[in-house]
Amino acid sequence: MLILLTFSENQLDLFTSRDVDTILKRIDRSQNIWLRCVHFRDRTGTAKIIKHFELNPSRVNMIFNHTPIGMDEDTEDCLFDNYEILTNQIKNHEFEVARGSILLGSNFIITFEIIEVKIFSILTNNLQKRNIDFQKWGIDYLIYLIFKDILNNYHTVFEYISRQLDDLEDEVLGNFGNESTYYKIASMRQSTRFGRRNFQTIKSLIAMMNYEDFQWISEPVKVLFNQELIHHVDNLWQEYQSLRAWMSELMEIQRDNIASETSERINRLTILSAVFLPITFIAGLYGMNFKYMPELEQPWGYPAAIAVMALIVIGSIVYAKQQRWL
Repeated sequence: MLILLTFSENQLDLFTSRDVDTILKRIDRSQNIWLRCVHFRDRTGTAKIIKHFELNPSRVNMIFNHTPIGMDEDTEDCLFDNYEILTNQIKNHEFEVARGSILLGSNFIITFEIIEVKIFSILTNNLQKRNIDFQKWGIDYLIYLIFKDILNNYHTVFEYISRQLDDLEDEVLGNFGNESTYYKIASMRQSTRFGRRNFQTIKSLIAMMNYEDFQWISEPVKVLFNQELIHHVDNLWQEYQSLRAWMSELMEIQRDNIASETSERINRLTILSAVFLPITFIAGLYGMNFKYMPELEQPWGYPAAIAVMALIVIGSIVYAKQQRWL
């Protein structure tokens, strides 16, 4: 799905199509535009879009995940970012991660969304309701809004994680959990690393703004980044570290719980082995079948041996319970 947003003075025109050529014919290069490519994995179509905007053909490979996640410092043709956004949606017991690419040019933004990014869809709806003069601000103001909404999304994600950790903490401290509880915490901790990457990307962008030849962000928008987003990132970073520390503590406690349960099982098996060891000895002793073993010919020999074995078992179990070994 291709969604074209054209920003003219006090007006927003939205056009949707599945055909690349139809979309490209609708593009007015004199206007500020945002082209959203949702679930669009057509390499040929992507190459057409890249060529239409006179971008480096190597960007096609970068869009198809042949480049590391993060901001690309080669900004001669555009500002390029391969993103991974952690969402609060759960898929296969793990947090869903939205992946894709953002390209910022002089008067255009192109986003390639492997799966639809709900943050972008909500922003699209808000832009239709709000009256933003992009002719005055420039299309880079939209990048500011996108990153701002990405950071706001993390407040929701971290709040959801906190609620999940509250429930898991009850399981861990109450010793109701099992190995699956440990893996839930570990999976959650592993997922949060995507948040770190987003924060690092925004910090990298703010650092790149100080380059003398950096042209993609205007001075008014730079001020917004420095005044608002950098503090926003710092606050989220502290919250992120707190959550990671919390998860690590719960994982350590749960590991101790699992180790304690394993040790208790081993102790019980050891005690059971100790209980039956004398019985094994008696059975082995009388199983040697020597000719001159007097008990073998006594009529009370068999019941006496059974009775002794039973007394040993009962006595051992009673003693183990008194010592709280069982």
